[in-house]
Parts: sequence; C-alpha cells; structure tokens
Amino acid sequence: MDALARSCLERLLSSGEKLAAGRRSRAASLTKGDLDEYRRLASLQRKESFESTVIAARAEGAVDVIWDGGAAGSGFIERINLTDARRLGKFLGLTLTQDKVAEAHKRLAPMEATFPVVGEVIQRWSELRKTRGLGPESVEDWLDAARTIEFCKTFSVNQPLSLPIREASARLFNDSKRIERLTVPLDILLANSIAGELRDAPSVWQELGLFREEHPVLLSGNVVAEREGVTARLDTPYMGLPAGTVRRLASVPKMVLTIENLTTFHSEARRRWNEDLLLLYTAGMPSPAWRSMYMRILADLPADIPVYHWGDIDEGGFRIAATLAQDARTVGHTIQPWSMHPEDVPPDLRRKATPHTLDRIRHFANAAGWVVLGEAIAAAGFTVEQEGLPS
Repeated sequence: MDALARSCLERLLSSGEKLAAGRRSRAASLTKGDLDEYRRLASLQRKESFESTVIAARAEGAVDVIWDGGAAGSGFIERINLTDARRLGKFLGLTLTQDKVAEAHKRLAPMEATFPVVGEVIQRWSELRKTRGLGPESVEDWLDAARTIEFCKTFSVNQPLSLPIREASARLFNDSKRIERLTVPLDILLANSIAGELRDAPSVWQELGLFREEHPVLLSGNVVAEREGVTARLDTPYMGLPAGTVRRLASVPKMVLTIENLTTFHSEARRRWNEDLLLLYTAGMPSPAWRSMYMRILADLPADIPVYHWGDIDEGGFRIAATLAQDARTVGHTIQPWSMHPEDVPPDLRRKATPHTLDRIRHFANAAGWVVLGEAIAAAGFTVEQEGLPS
C-alpha cells in the first residue's frame, strides 16, 4: 500500500468518524488542497502507486474517486469522497473508534455503579474526545486503576494501608511500576470527576496510602501526646511522628485545627506553638493512616472541643474538608471552617472560578455540612489558595 495514499485515506477516515460523532457537518472528502502533495508528484511511478491504492479502496466500496476532467484515469485525482467508513477501516486494517468505544463500554460498564465518572469518560470517547490524553485504547489502565483503589480500600480503619507504592504494585500486578503509570485514571476515579483539579502523582498515591518515601505527620501545640514509646509534650515549634504511633492526646486542647498547606502550617506553628491547641498538617488529601490517627485523637476528646479545618478555597480544598468532616462525624465531632469565608479573602488574591468549579465547591461544602459557606463562595465566584491568606 502506498504510504502517501494510506496517510490521505486515514485522514479521510478520521473525517468520516468526526462526521458520525457530530464533530463535523460536511461530508467527508479529500479535495485538491488535501491532495496537494500527491498532485505535485514529479515521478510517474509514485503517482501510479498512489492511484493504485486509491483505486483498490474504491473497489472495496470504501471511497468514490473523481478525476480531473471527469474521465477516470485522466490526469490527476481531483477528489476522493468517503462512501463507507467501515469498509475503509477494514481496507486500512484499522478498527473504527466507535467499535473501540463500544468494546470499552462493555468492559468498563460494571465500574459505573462505583465510579459514575466512567460514564462521562465513555461519552467523551464517543465524541472523539480524550480525557487527559486517554482514549478508548486505555481500558486496561482504567480497570487496573479501579483494582488498585479496591485493593487499598480493603484495609480496615484500624489497620489502614501505609505501603511503599512499588511493593503494593508488585503484590497486585507483579509489576513494581504499574501503579505509577496509573496516576491519571486513579486521580479521576478518586475525584469521580473528569474536570477535577489535576494533582501531582504523590498526592494521588497518598490518598490511597501509598508512598515512595513515607513522611511523618506534623503536629504542633502545647499538648501532651501518647505515643507507642513515650508520652510527652510536643516539641517546639512542631514535631513529626509516624501516624501509626500516635495513640491519643494525654491532655485536652482548647481546639483542634487541621491545615492543608505546609507554608501555612509552619507559619501557624511558629506563632501558636505555646497555645493549648493542636495543629495538624494534612499534606493535602490525608492518607488513610493519617485519617485513622485523626479519628483516634478526636474519639478520645470531649464532644464540645471545637474542631476546625483551614484549607484552600477551591475544589480540592473542599473535597479534603468533606473527607475530614466525615471522619470527624464518625467519632462524634463536627468540623467548622477556619478563615475560609469569602470575607476572609482580600480582593487582590481572588481568582475568578468557572461555574463547574463553583458547583463542585458547593457539592463538597454540602458534604462537609457547610451549606451556607458553599453558597457564599458560589455567589462570590472566586477561588484562592490557602498560602495567600493572611494569618
């Protein structure tokens, strides 16, 4: 098959698929402009090679060919019209995208009950749109991502997963690097949104309880913590401990405040380390081990101790807040927002948000029990990162 002719016919097939998917309104065809490279061929042999391939496609009922002057074989080919995309695909040895999507839907359909976003992904594929660079040929990635999430969720609250990512990957797939290649579908499935904020790989893995290098939990405040080896006051201005070793507080703080971002945590720790409160750095979306520690701490505190969260005023920040709120409710506490109202944000720090982002913020605010705050942010119409806010 002539290489140039094949390239042209593949473009013709692509146009036909766009027409079928509603992405194109004009009939699929190659005009003189599309055939310019062929029409400029100086070699008779190359010209005949191109034309023989096109004529063979016509013989299969895939295309219709119009020649200069209207006479077949006279001069150059003036136009090639697509007559049957399926026959052209067969001629080229290519599977139509609609067939790939149908097969993908068949294999991924069982996931939709748990991950409704899969339906959105398949719909985009049917429109010839990829999702973060992934098309219907990535089915195995989505299946393996769902399998990874299920594996991580099988660990109990009292024994949460905290495992090197390559060890988990080798155990699950007999391939130590497989999970690292699944970051994009993992991020989308965890957020259950194709338009969610893109996170870096370590943040995605952390939510699952996987890591390359385990990081300690950072805590600050004038409180006494009971750990596996010792019961003592926290070091100043903060200290780092493995989440699994923190059992409870041996003193009662006046409040508990979780902080999403590191810069803000350091600032607050330096300023408030000697106050009778507990500051906890979540490091973005906290890991299962962190959340288990958090619930142990809250479960041992009186229900009237104020519990707050300070995070980004964006989709990711409110998703974290909703997760922490659910954990707190599980052990009898209610989280309130800290410095997250639109009135807390100076005008020069505000970034205009899309309607979709505002809807997602409202959704997660409702899940956190912060309905009024969610409506206020939706009305204000902006987002802001926590580091930019005044203490």
